[in-house]
Amino acid sequence: MPTFEHLSCPIDRLPLSLQERSLVCAHGHSFDIAKSGYINLLPVQNKRSKDPGDSKDMVSYRQFFLNLGHYFPVVKNIIDQWPDDFTGSAACRILDAGCGEGYYLHHLADEFKKQELKTHRLGLDISKWAVAAASKRDKETTWIVGSNASLPMPDACLDVVLCLFGFPVFSEFHRTLSERGYLLLVESGEDHLIELRQILYPSIHPFKETHSSGVDGFKLVKESSLHYPFTLNSQDEIQHLLCMTPHIHKASYEGKEAVKKLSTLNLTANINFRWYQKTIVGDHNAE
Repeated sequence: MPTFEHLSCPIDRLPLSLQERSLVCAHGHSFDIAKSGYINLLPVQNKRSKDPGDSKDMVSYRQFFLNLGHYFPVVKNIIDQWPDDFTGSAACRILDAGCGEGYYLHHLADEFKKQELKTHRLGLDISKWAVAAASKRDKETTWIVGSNASLPMPDACLDVVLCLFGFPVFSEFHRTLSERGYLLLVESGEDHLIELRQILYPSIHPFKETHSSGVDGFKLVKESSLHYPFTLNSQDEIQHLLCMTPHIHKASYEGKEAVKKLSTLNLTANINFRWYQKTIVGDHNAE
């Protein structure tokens, strides 16, 4: 069962306590727990649109594609690189910041159990459709509708923040991580889905590596990358991949029509992993 410990009111940052099927702060702000078990901590005043984040359809496309297993090597790489700090009796407190429909955190949970690693897992996404799907997939994780720009949790309450293909807000990650806690950024590499992009666009823009100059408040402690081929074996699979990416909105009509003619597509996955550790004032080991 999910637990709702260590959550803060998104309006006034006061601690939230469980009262029947709601979380309530001392000022009386109340947030109902949905039937599937998630909690919406994204108040109307913090929304930039009526229905922010991925749409219901996009979540469905992503869920279909990810369940094919082509990105499972991402999970294996994270497990292989997991910090050795968290092997004691205390549960490792993990936030997936931008969790989508829960694929990665759910499969990471399975791997943690195999290694007998105790975890307390939270998944947060700005899309209510994504979080609703995640809460139906995994009943043991705490799923939250919220924003990385203002995480609804107190200072220093997390051990690891995962940001997988998401939108990092480093100041919030730094605030909520415990002393020398870890941040993992997972991002697309230069060759990621290059074959699809070559069909969709008349030319490919030069690759720009993000955060190459470092991240304030963190030191880079480990980095790695994956580079492997995979194949989509039907037009249905190809369209589900296309529709879960920003390319469905950015590509030209001609490019998308060309993709519709394909029955198979050989692709490259190229994914970069950067592990950072939180630094504190006076830490002479920081970079």
